[in-house]
Amino acid sequence: MIREEVRILRKERLEAFLRDLLRDYRVFAPVRKGELLLLDRIDSATDVALVDGKTKNSAKEALFPQRERIFAYRAEEGKVEVQVAPRTEEKQILFGVRPCDARGLLLLDAVFGGDCPDPYYVDKRAGTLVFGMACVNPSPSCFCLSMGGGPCSADGSDLLLVDLGDRYAVEAASVRGRAFLQEGPFENAGVEELAQAEEIGKEAASSMDPASIGEALEKRLERPVDDLLWAGLTESCLGCGVCTYLCPTCHCFDICDEAASTTGERIRIWDSCQFPLFTREASGYDPRPSGKERFRQRIMHKFSYLPKGRNMTGCVGCGRCVTECPVNLDIREVLKKISQAEAR
Repeated sequence: MIREEVRILRKERLEAFLRDLLRDYRVFAPVRKGELLLLDRIDSATDVALVDGKTKNSAKEALFPQRERIFAYRAEEGKVEVQVAPRTEEKQILFGVRPCDARGLLLLDAVFGGDCPDPYYVDKRAGTLVFGMACVNPSPSCFCLSMGGGPCSADGSDLLLVDLGDRYAVEAASVRGRAFLQEGPFENAGVEELAQAEEIGKEAASSMDPASIGEALEKRLERPVDDLLWAGLTESCLGCGVCTYLCPTCHCFDICDEAASTTGERIRIWDSCQFPLFTREASGYDPRPSGKERFRQRIMHKFSYLPKGRNMTGCVGCGRCVTECPVNLDIREVLKKISQAEAR
């Protein structure tokens, strides 16, 4: 950490700080809803639950909602009135986002903000500040180190908070983050506090068990669809799609029209490459007719197509697909088996 880019926020000032943010921003933060920890929009600073562990859902929902209106229409007396969804100028803050989720936003930025920008995403992203929260106690299911990240990585965050006990070290990780640190209840960081933050980062990383995925993965991924390895890996998969819905980087969607007699709307909703209808053509033909082909597509997209096309892996190692899979299909074991398989 560079001293000039790190400030201190005392925990007794956090609630007042969040109240100030709520006056000017829509704020999303971890909240308790029953037994679930979710990243959701808050109305009060007291709603925030900054506890160990990541939220069940990822930060992508704040920028790429599960359901989003594109336009609505009304048809009356031979005339059609179209109402396009207004472009948002509202500012928002994603507070307490874990490093894996913040890093996942970088891939979404590349996809939705690339050569053909998506206005619905780009507008929200332009007004968004990301306050990352370092993972002091990573979960056993986390493998961000193996995916190029880390429990205290600032990639994708504008500001990164590191819990020092009674205070947070707040590191600026972007130009906007550095500008933000010049205001608010922040204090200068001392040498001891910087050293403590560095030590916490090292201990968090050393506590993780890096997934032994193997360097041969890229060479082995080009195995043909009829390779028996894919059938073996897919045998237990239900094709439920929970892995894709909870993933911080999965971004497949469908466009649907919901219509009544004279009114309707066109919406964008999440879809999944694991669903049978995802690639079914109008003729009825499906180039991925079974779970084997669909499972292979998910692995290839994340670990072959995206690295080649975007120079980014489509996995941040958050471990949600590991903990939430109903049949305990561990992606780390899948990648290990592919890496260790004989080359074709």
